[in-house]
Amino acid sequence: MKNTKEDSDKTSARQGVQRVVAEPLKIGASTPYDFSGRNLTAYGGLLPVATMLEKLGFQQLLEETLTIGRRTRAMPAYRFVLGMVLVLYVGFSRLNHLRFVEREPMLTGILKVPRVPPQCTFWRFLAALHLSMAGRLLRVQQILRQRVWQTAHVDLKTIPLDTDTTVNTLFGHQMGGRKGYNPKNKGKKSYQPMLTFLAETREYIGGELRNGDRPTGAQIARHLESVFAALPKGIETMCARADSGFYCAEAVQAYAKAGVQFILSARKTSRLIDELRAAQWTGSPKTDADGQCEFRYQPEGWDQAYRFIALRYEKKKAATAEGQPEQYQLFDTPEYSYRVFVTNMREGIALLTWFYNQRAGAENLIKEAKNDAGMADHPSGRWAMNCIFFQLAMLAYNLNCWLMLFNREEQATLETLGHTTLATSRLRFLFLAARIWRHAGRIGISYSDHYAEQSLFDRLMLRLRAIAASADGYLPVISAALRC
Repeated sequence: MKNTKEDSDKTSARQGVQRVVAEPLKIGASTPYDFSGRNLTAYGGLLPVATMLEKLGFQQLLEETLTIGRRTRAMPAYRFVLGMVLVLYVGFSRLNHLRFVEREPMLTGILKVPRVPPQCTFWRFLAALHLSMAGRLLRVQQILRQRVWQTAHVDLKTIPLDTDTTVNTLFGHQMGGRKGYNPKNKGKKSYQPMLTFLAETREYIGGELRNGDRPTGAQIARHLESVFAALPKGIETMCARADSGFYCAEAVQAYAKAGVQFILSARKTSRLIDELRAAQWTGSPKTDADGQCEFRYQPEGWDQAYRFIALRYEKKKAATAEGQPEQYQLFDTPEYSYRVFVTNMREGIALLTWFYNQRAGAENLIKEAKNDAGMADHPSGRWAMNCIFFQLAMLAYNLNCWLMLFNREEQATLETLGHTTLATSRLRFLFLAARIWRHAGRIGISYSDHYAEQSLFDRLMLRLRAIAASADGYLPVISAALRC
């Protein structure tokens, strides 16, 4: 009798590394190429961004907050705003760069159009918006931030706020340009935006595009009041840091009125110099200074006296060349250089000095917003258009901060929570080659099986797709809360 099953079975191959290793791809100068590939995209990482905005109700929020009277034909007004924000997030900071992504399948799929409208259409839309739209975009970011904190389970009770100004040099004839403080391009007109960041999550809280003049005390107080109103609910203690550009009675009164603990770098005055010379100086072993002191002092025009702390450094080198600007937090006398701060905090001088030094992180965030989000690019000569475009650029900056909150580790703390810049996020999560396919009425996206961050990408998408609204707001998608 013949065993049919035994004779028909194939001999199994030996399992070994040599059996599964594929030959490397050999690409050279003679490798053929063509342009027959369809629905291929280089921006596959836009899927998490679109998912987050859709789940957080960005469209409904924008339509309720931005009352745009102009009727658009190419796209609804919401898609015009979304298109400009996504293009800024991708890295194109000029409206004329839209031609580079005119037929980009990922972008056109999100905007639900066969092709992105030409730049002249975006110009007309942006020019039709009123200046008040800049403030309404800040309101949109405030509501989105509250929803992100709820879903990403951010439960911070104490937050440090860093406020600073920067200089954006103008090379055209933009409205509002002034010849003011511009150390890198002296004599050129510039804008001086005012911004406030949340140091823990690196989010942009509030700000505005300003002309090139130095901000007045009333403008500083108005900015601070808007920042305090834009903070998420549940915050109990606020600590603020700012340089000498914000050293004024109006700023101190705004901090005191809101119950904020603050430390500001003082500006050089003759009365303050007299107080420093009359103070009782001691050694400063916990800082890099040669001496330290503290005293109560009421500057002219202030409503009350405040605590001043000071560090001094003996001069060991020749004086700086004439005409060279002083550092923002140092001023000199013939014998010493001083760092002087005004504060309502009660901690020791060394701890307060260390806390103030952490404000340097705001400089890096401003640099990131300038170089990566397009904050320093002002596409128009009209003031209103530039103000609106400024807020769109900062919204694109915040998208990266919010995505990183969703992509954090479960047990991450503020000490271990790192910051991934927008430039790095693009390389890791945005510039992903993908193919968009359609089959049986379904549309999907296929990524490369060689993508190194597959686990992180899957975790991010699972969390974003789990976002759901409830009667009290939004439900958290991360079990462990991010606390101080």
